[in-house]
Amino acid sequence: MNQPWDLFLGRVRENGAYATDKEAERVVRAVLVALGALLESEARTDLAAQLPPRCEPLLLDPLPATRPMTPAEFVAAVALLIDGATEETARWDTSAVLSTVADSVDSRLVRQILAQLPPGYGLLFGHPART
Repeated sequence: MNQPWDLFLGRVRENGAYATDKEAERVVRAVLVALGALLESEARTDLAAQLPPRCEPLLLDPLPATRPMTPAEFVAAVALLIDGATEETARWDTSAVLSTVADSVDSRLVRQILAQLPPGYGLLFGHPART
């Protein structure tokens, strides 16, 4: 399911209504680094294998988080990684990226990822029934 970077980035750009690829890439980098820190190694590796190769270091290189984060804490962490972001804009950015991720990978993997995360992440992935 590995797709080209340009296609993935274009979908994030469309989902987030970003004006430029550079803006979309900035939020992809922040969200995937934060997500990579939360996921167990098998899920990170599986996710990296299904996303464009440029996503691999973003998911696999971060140090693991020391504890699980609620969705609100995750959004706040993303806000810290994006210059000028507020928690409100970071929620938009997070949803734009994670919903694109969910649409880009195997649904089994999305379920596996959501099962690892605290309740409430389903909304960020565009899967409200799996909150």
